[in-house]
Amino acid sequence: DLKKLKSAIMAIIFGKTNVTKNQWCEVRLGNICERVTRRNSNNISNLILTIAAQYGLVSQTDFFNKSVASADLSNYYLLDKGDFAYNKSYSGEYTWGTVKRLDLYPQGVLSPLYICFRPIEGIVDSDFLVYLFESKCWYREVSGICVEGARNHGLLNVSVVDFFNMKLHLPDLSEQKRIAEMMNSISDKIEHSSRLYALYNAQKTYLLSNMFI
Repeated sequence: DLKKLKSAIMAIIFGKTNVTKNQWCEVRLGNICERVTRRNSNNISNLILTIAAQYGLVSQTDFFNKSVASADLSNYYLLDKGDFAYNKSYSGEYTWGTVKRLDLYPQGVLSPLYICFRPIEGIVDSDFLVYLFESKCWYREVSGICVEGARNHGLLNVSVVDFFNMKLHLPDLSEQKRIAEMMNSISDKIEHSSRLYALYNAQKTYLLSNMFI
């Protein structure tokens, strides 16, 4: 129920009617974020990342139980905590790919197939950007600039130039922070409830296993 509530609130906040009514400014992604192209040339990090739609940027080894990356990581992008990445492949409900922020580790490396970027401080709030991309309101824009790749395996053909020319709508910075704080409160509540739910399930399993010995 909390997850449904969160989705409903995001649909209202980032919906076209609210954006128009509150006269949010139209900006291009390239005006509020800068591209990340730093390579892992000195093998600073050996933590290979992948984007999981449900979990964000996570360790590839932990997610797949193996590494499917190149043995040479020097050409991979080196990301710092707080950097974002766009996965151009689609699956299920993620029709036009997914954008996630690196939150779990201080650093990590990512395949150059991804488009990586970081918010420009003082222009856009990083947490607000997380929820904007989670809302999928940007799908309206990106759907007009990408087509399926020639290999027909779910990889979308999105150029770096077109991606950073993507138009987004933002309120002023103070309103971004207010929205982010509200959404963070709901996300924290969901995380707490999920942990409690898992503990109750574990307790139930334990009790049942001892009750019917």
